[in-house]
Amino acid sequence: MNNENNSLSIKKWAEDDRPREKLFQKGRVSLSDSELLAILLGSGSKNESAVELAKKILSSTGNNLNELGKLSIAQLCKFRGIGPAKAVTVIAALELGRRRRYEEAQEEKKITSSLSVFEIMQPLIGELGHEEFWILYLNNSNKVIERYQISKGGITGTLVDVRIVLRKALEVGAVSLILVHNHPSGNLKASEADKQLTQKLKTAAESLDIKVLDHIIVTEKSYLSFADEAML
Repeated sequence: MNNENNSLSIKKWAEDDRPREKLFQKGRVSLSDSELLAILLGSGSKNESAVELAKKILSSTGNNLNELGKLSIAQLCKFRGIGPAKAVTVIAALELGRRRRYEEAQEEKKITSSLSVFEIMQPLIGELGHEEFWILYLNNSNKVIERYQISKGGITGTLVDVRIVLRKALEVGAVSLILVHNHPSGNLKASEADKQLTQKLKTAAESLDIKVLDHIIVTEKSYLSFADEAML
C-alpha cells in the first residue's frame, strides 16, 4: 500500500512533470489547467496526487473554468483532499482571474457596438445568480464616463427609478446612455417589463436631450441588443 501511495506523490515524478518545476523551467503557458489548479491545491489526498485531484475537480465541471469558478466552498470541500483553506485558495484565485478579465475589458472604454458593451459587462454581471441593472453613461464620443449600478434584485427582476438614472446623467454630463441588465436564467427574451422600462427611460431622457442608445440583456454566454433587434 505504501508503494502505491508513494507512486502517486508529485515528489516522485520526473522533475519536468512536476507542476511547479515545469512552470519555473517552461513558463506558465506550458501548464495544463489541471496542473495550474494542482499548484493552488498544493497537495492531494492520501491516494491521489494534487494533479489527479485537480483533474477530478475539473472533470466534475466539464473541464470548464467558468463552471469551476461557480463552485462554492462547500461544493469544493466534497472532494477528498479539499478542506476549507484549499477551497478558499481556489475561489480567491478564480475571482482574481475574473476581475482581471473585467479590467482588461475596461481598457477599451469607447462603445463601438453592442458587442463592446457585452465584453465590458459580461465579466461583471454575466455569471451572477441574481439580477442587476446598470447604466453606462457616455460622452459625445461614445466613451464611457461612468458605469453605475442602479439596482440589484432577485432572480427574476429589479426595480429601476427613472429619476435616479437621469439625475446621475446630469451629474456626470452624459449625452447618451446604455441600459444593461442580466438574466440569471440564461433566457435572452426581453420581457414586457423590460420593453416598457426602456420606452419610459427613452421618453424621459429625450426631454433632457439625452439619448438612450441601447438596452443590452446579458447572460453568461450571450446577449440581446434592443438596438440590433430594432426594439428601441
